Amino acid sequence: MPLIFPRLRGVYDRLEPLGYLLLRIAFGLMLMTHGVPKLLGRSHGSMADPMAGSVNLIANVLHLPAAPLIGWFIALLEGLGGLMLAVGFLTRLVAPMVTVQMLVISWLLAPTFPWIDRGFEYPLMLVFVAFFITARGSGRGSVDAWRGREL
Repeated sequence: MPLIFPRLRGVYDRLEPLGYLLLRIAFGLMLMTHGVPKLLGRSHGSMADPMAGSVNLIANVLHLPAAPLIGWFIALLEGLGGLMLAVGFLTRLVAPMVTVQMLVISWLLAPTFPWIDRGFEYPLMLVFVAFFITARGSGRGSVDAWRGREL
């Protein structure tokens, strides 16, 4: 598409990979802030035991079997998976799992929209970010790029 100011094309072309790199890193680090407290058994915000909260939600709201095992998977996805996204390692393996997780969270929070009421617009936005990262892959400045291959 033609630009109104064509001389800016070079600036945009140089900024795009940096912008994507920063988005991927920020997204991965943000996920880690939710997973690491679960893995370490530490409080997170107003939750004294975030792992117990996840397991309770899985067992009592979703009625899924093996809730503690699923809770550990979620903690690893957020903690280790967040780190993997931040450094760009196996991005196309981790990002689709995060997309599904955020879809489930959005569905669970669907009765409320405003974020101040613990609504779903924040996790819904993360669905689209995770999907974009899935489609785009690791990009420059990633372990996958350094290794010369990705999924």
